[in-house]
Amino acid sequence: MPGLIDEFSRRRKQAIAVAADLVMLPIALWSAFVLRLGEINPAVGDYWPGFVVCVCVAVPVFGRFGLYRQVIRYMGNHAVMAVVKGTALAALAVAVVPFLLQLKGFPRSVPIIFWLLAFIYVSGSRFAVRAFIQRQNKAHQREAVIIYGAGSKGVELSRLLAQQDDYQAIAFLDDDRKLQKRSIDGLYVYAPSELPKLLRDSQAKQVLVAVGGDGKTRRDIIDYLAGFSVRVRLIPDISELVSGQQSLANLRDVGIEDLLGRSEVPPLPHLLETSVAMRTVMVTGAGGSIGSELCRQILRLQPKLLVLLDQSEYGLFEIQRELQALADKESDKESLGAAPMAAVLGSVTDSALLNRTFARYQVETVFHAAAYKHVSLVENNVIQGLKNNTFGTLYCAQAAMDCGVENFILISTDKAVRTTSVMGASKRLAEMVLQALQDESHRTRFSMVRFGNVLGSSGSVVPLFTEQIDNGGPVTVTHPEVTRYFMSIPEAAQLVLQASSMAQGGDIFILDMGEPVKILDLAHRMIHLKGYSIKGEDSPEGDIAIEFTGLKPGEKLYEELLVSGDVVGTDHRKIMRAQDGHLPWTELRGALNTLEQACDTFDYDAVKTFIEGLVEGGTLEAQLGDLTPRADVVSFKPAKTD
Repeated sequence: MPGLIDEFSRRRKQAIAVAADLVMLPIALWSAFVLRLGEINPAVGDYWPGFVVCVCVAVPVFGRFGLYRQVIRYMGNHAVMAVVKGTALAALAVAVVPFLLQLKGFPRSVPIIFWLLAFIYVSGSRFAVRAFIQRQNKAHQREAVIIYGAGSKGVELSRLLAQQDDYQAIAFLDDDRKLQKRSIDGLYVYAPSELPKLLRDSQAKQVLVAVGGDGKTRRDIIDYLAGFSVRVRLIPDISELVSGQQSLANLRDVGIEDLLGRSEVPPLPHLLETSVAMRTVMVTGAGGSIGSELCRQILRLQPKLLVLLDQSEYGLFEIQRELQALADKESDKESLGAAPMAAVLGSVTDSALLNRTFARYQVETVFHAAAYKHVSLVENNVIQGLKNNTFGTLYCAQAAMDCGVENFILISTDKAVRTTSVMGASKRLAEMVLQALQDESHRTRFSMVRFGNVLGSSGSVVPLFTEQIDNGGPVTVTHPEVTRYFMSIPEAAQLVLQASSMAQGGDIFILDMGEPVKILDLAHRMIHLKGYSIKGEDSPEGDIAIEFTGLKPGEKLYEELLVSGDVVGTDHRKIMRAQDGHLPWTELRGALNTLEQACDTFDYDAVKTFIEGLVEGGTLEAQLGDLTPRADVVSFKPAKTD
């Protein structure tokens, strides 16, 4: 209908408006007689001049005041005033005619009633047409969506969508058979198995998940929807949507944390606070992914002093600013005390700075998160990787021993186990340093927490896939069989804090990472859940292609968390204690001195020999080859000159 009206010429639209008024005005006058006389078929034949006059006066006045030049879909106050003036003059004319023509028995109240009815009929008809056109246009422009969940959350969401201009709910999906084949709030409830037909028969490209329950329930739903090329989005808290605290703009795409469906175990309060509350705590690498989250959680546990150390000026500035804003925002809450902070700009390879910082602030607990973590980058910057990851840990640990630090916790990685990379070797050497130093320490307890990839960290595969999908692909996967462990940053930081409370000295804590995730399957799911299809030989018309780039130097198909496989449980069911062997400090110290000299002289052959000899279980020779920095990593072609 709106499309048909749009095709009419301007004169034709004006003619239709005039014709409508020529009908509405006499009907308004006749209705006035009906209301006044109380008869459904009043005898008004003698008053025909009034019917002629009301039309002859009102229509020209409407035209004079621009009513017929108004675009109905944008009609506003100017049009209303034109109707008021036209109908008022017409009513006045209807009141004068009986006196001029001496029409006996003409009710004096009819002109007033006529004025009100004429205004309602003329303006009301236009506003009704305007509402119809706008409704049709909105229905055409609004995106059709399907709501998964016909319970209270889904119904509230459908009602909220009806008040918005962006989305139009067309159906419910629900697993509850009692709700299926019923109509709720005007929307039919389908079984999930009917989704393929529903997608074929409708224009829906999105499914909004509005279900409660545990993480497994949501994961099962997402796993099912991942098989279709439909965008899956999750709603914020429905009560916040209804109250206006959140908007539909906060609908978010499915993240890997939803795909994994990990059920996080509530923290044990006595473990969470022991090594942090009312103590001076230092976090190295405070501006990094893990370091910054540790700082946020430590601040909530009310330390006596929080010391932030990072060599990145920008990273240190940002985390200090964020923590200060967090403290200021929630300063009235008991859960967030006004713990002072100290920001130290510097590297963990600076022994003098470390000793001065530990002594000045009388640090009691250290969370050592400063490290270079990108495998391929460290492969091509071997010396700096070893200096920062291995010797930075050594210098930090020695400074902690000299200054009487009580607890020293290293953030380690699964890549340190049977490593094939320099980055993994540097982290395993760091672990061995702490294990060996524990035998020499009388006060400081050294411990290590080993876990896999964290979600959303800088340079991780998930943000990379998201960026590649948003850019139209291709999505790059190193190998069809590669798998990785994943854990959310907040969960990892929380478990690290609890593990530190159970340290006895020389411990290697292993975090339960759940089941490993196949990266190719992850890519497939992320593409489908964004509403795209996969492009390949079998489906050349697909949207996003997947390309295999091959394993980068130092990368492994499968990551492991243990060298020997011997673990024992702890007070927390997601934290285990490993029983890995190590070299005594008397043997390790000489080897480290030789390795440090090789790094200082950039003797790559010596570096390779030593790390191969020191790190157990790895196959560095097969993977690394020549450790000399590669000049072909980035190539530039000089511009031609005349």
